[in-house]
Amino acid sequence: MATTLLAAAAKSAAGPHSAVTRAVEALPEIRTNLSSPERWVSLVAGGAVAVFGLTEKQPSLLTTAIGGYLIYRGLSGNCPAYQALHVSTADSTAPNTAVAAGHGTRVEATVVVNKSTLDTYDFWRDFERLPRFMDHLIDVDTTTDGRSHWVAKGPLGLRVEWDAKIIRDEPGKAIAWQSLPGADVDNAGSVHFRAVQAGTEVRVNLKYDPPGGQLGTAVAKLFGENPQRQVTEDLQRFKQLIESSGVPSKVVGRQ
Repeated sequence: MATTLLAAAAKSAAGPHSAVTRAVEALPEIRTNLSSPERWVSLVAGGAVAVFGLTEKQPSLLTTAIGGYLIYRGLSGNCPAYQALHVSTADSTAPNTAVAAGHGTRVEATVVVNKSTLDTYDFWRDFERLPRFMDHLIDVDTTTDGRSHWVAKGPLGLRVEWDAKIIRDEPGKAIAWQSLPGADVDNAGSVHFRAVQAGTEVRVNLKYDPPGGQLGTAVAKLFGENPQRQVTEDLQRFKQLIESSGVPSKVVGRQ
């Protein structure tokens, strides 16, 4: 739309066959290819980065330019990189919004708890307990069909929600889940439980595509959001919670 308007203006000002008109018409059409959450994150982050660049003792042209680009991204709803790759998240139900291999952010962390594998699995399997030790989660509601609704704190205070389903459930061994179409944040995760001498090793793998994609992750880190550290700290809280709960401790040699 924007390119079409530019072409019309160029024609009226310089004639239909001028070099300016031909150059403008050669530009790719600017398309809306960002979802609403991505646009909001870009606007907020762009404003913050631009202000930071302008208020430095020695204003940084690069920082200000990045802020301006993010603001453009949010206002226009267009990401040139997405457009070049023929990717769009404007429709959150589109297949290309799934967290595909090689995309998004991956986090892996482990902790050893002094509980049996089955007791540890049982504690984690109740997803409604997760907000008690996962700091970024606000609420999780589960149903009897293996589905759940999640509410979390996103980058820069953004509230995000999604529905998920369990895709693997092996008592005492593993749990895996993934978000359903329409999620604000496309994500998937798994937890594996392995018996060790000290109790149970809990290994968590999370993969998610945050609002703003990889750029959103980088901006979030600038404002103190570190996914790896967050998950590591979550697991430490999990260890404290389960070991101080009424769940029986592991007896060496018994699972």
